[in-house]
Formats: sequence, C-alpha cells, structure tokens
Amino acid sequence: MLPVQIILQNKGHAVHHVAPDATVYEALRLMAQHNCGALPVIEGGRPVGMMSERDYARKVVLVGKLSKETPVREIMDRSVYNVTPDTGIHECMALMTQGRTRHVLVCDGGKLVGLVSIGDVVKALMEDQQVTIEQLNHYITGCR
Repeated sequence: MLPVQIILQNKGHAVHHVAPDATVYEALRLMAQHNCGALPVIEGGRPVGMMSERDYARKVVLVGKLSKETPVREIMDRSVYNVTPDTGIHECMALMTQGRTRHVLVCDGGKLVGLVSIGDVVKALMEDQQVTIEQLNHYITGCR
C-alpha cells in the first residue's frame, strides 16, 4: 500500500498557512498567490482549523459579511484531520470520506510536514493503478 509520503515527494512539503486573527481577505489573497483552495489555520505553532474557499463562499459572501473585516477564526472549520507520512493512501482517503473533508494535514512527530488534498490522493491512486495495469499487460503479453 502506498504511503502518503509518496504524495509529498511529488508535490513537495510546503504548507502555506494563515493565523486565526488574519482577515478572510488576507487568507484569500494567500490562496490566490499559491494557487490553493484551502489553508491550515495555525496558532501558537499548532493547527486549530482549516479555511477554504467554500468557507468563504458560504460563511462570508452568502451572509453578507465583508472579507476585509471578518477574521479567519469566525469562518474556519475547527475540525482538523491529520495523518502521518506512513499512513496509507487508502486509509487517508477513508479518513477524508468519513470526515467529509477535502484536506488533511500530514504531521510527523508533532510537526506539520505537509498537506494532502483529495485531488492529490485520487491522482496517486490513479497513477498506482496505471502501473498495475501496465505490469499486468506486460505479464499477459509476455507469457504468450
């Protein structure tokens, strides 16, 4: 079974984050700058939530709040899911499905070392399946 570490090797370990007291506007600007759809919310060196574009749409835009005046802490999802680099990709996907989340933090020894999205997991699974298909095809055609 492939570990989450494989995903991080391909995408990198950089994790952009935001403080809970930052404005939603600042968080959105950071997401746009780094082309990502969610950010961990870090306070005192530890994750306390996640803020996503979905949180912005549902908890700011639809209720008429102003992004330059609303702190991230007001709209962030306080549920934080994490895995280790050794966690299997299937287990990671199961956690995302059960928790109804699109992002999990990767922590090693209490230290944040990466972030994995559902897109990252699906891509890794598809690549792994393609390798298996190619190996089976080679086995079948090589045995004739």
